[in-house]
Amino acid sequence: MASTLAARSQVGRAAFKLRHGSNGAPRFGHNALMTSTDRSFAELHLHLGGAVLPRILYTYLQREKQNRNNPRIHEVATQYLRRFPTFEKFERRLTRPCDTLEQYLEAHKIVEPLQTHEALPYFINRLLRGCFAFENISYLELRYNPYFRVPKGTPLVEARDRMQEIVSTVRFAAAAAHKQFPIFFTQILCMDSRLPTEVNRTIVEIATEMREEVCGVDIAGPDEAYRENLPGILANLKLAKEQGLKTTGHCYETPEGCFPEMLDYLDRIGHGIQIPLKEPKLLAKVAQRRQCLEVCPTSYLRTGTLKSYSELKPVFQYCFDMGIDIAICTDNSAFHGVRLPLEYERLLTHGVIDFTMMEKCRQAAFRHAFRWPANVDHRRNVL
Repeated sequence: MASTLAARSQVGRAAFKLRHGSNGAPRFGHNALMTSTDRSFAELHLHLGGAVLPRILYTYLQREKQNRNNPRIHEVATQYLRRFPTFEKFERRLTRPCDTLEQYLEAHKIVEPLQTHEALPYFINRLLRGCFAFENISYLELRYNPYFRVPKGTPLVEARDRMQEIVSTVRFAAAAAHKQFPIFFTQILCMDSRLPTEVNRTIVEIATEMREEVCGVDIAGPDEAYRENLPGILANLKLAKEQGLKTTGHCYETPEGCFPEMLDYLDRIGHGIQIPLKEPKLLAKVAQRRQCLEVCPTSYLRTGTLKSYSELKPVFQYCFDMGIDIAICTDNSAFHGVRLPLEYERLLTHGVIDFTMMEKCRQAAFRHAFRWPANVDHRRNVL
């Protein structure tokens, strides 16, 4: 195991030198080519709030409760440990299945206040360690809403500065971890359907200004809030496209979350499973736009959207028949206890895909990545 990790680390560091400058920023020239020959994975849809294992979060709380150098963090840790006196109780709260998407999103409200500017380097390091050691991930787009990691009540002008600081902190934490865990890392900033249009516009502006750190923007949140704020959401997606940003968006995840108006503004569709299931007439336009679906299998069981993995079979069949790419993703791997290779395996064992389809999905993830500076190698035969 140690020799395998050491060999992978050597390869990764060599690749990093090829595709990064002296400041750690990625190079994107024609000479910075890599391939996915090593059978590694690209993760295109992973939320920071659901990416850090409950055990790591709980250990952080226990440590900070003993640390009185930062009274604010000490008080937060004390409050959380009073609410969750045992790890088992904390884990059950974060990982329990839900009946609706709105219930499911409540877990993020527990985690987000812990992911402060001071704590992010620790969490990013532990996240990348797991991705490298256990998932063979070579490319990661990590998405999160920076506004939800700013203290509540902060005026927007000050919050903007704090959000920029958070983006920089995530970038430098990933760069610091790269020597041990060589993963090509970039960020997607999430807008949220519950936030005022002005706040979401500020997130788009930050993404525009910090292009070295950020590869695109996303829109997420409860379905009902989409309906209430759709004009503002569309305006900010349009602004992002006008600024040359890549876009993805949580859309057609649930039967209640179908907003065809959004599709014109998306480079990739976050989830999108209800298009083939409920509105297959839209598939022709999805294919024409060359949009990729980010399918997160276990999420649909945890949100009550589906009852079984096997219900995804028509999603893959319709999309493959229409020439639409699918990237298999985890969404909130730490909440689900399912790492990316296992998402592929569960689709295989439930008869949703075969080995050839699995390889096509793996390659599609690299092909539709917003910042993968490489070719995807198609030479490997799949049995």
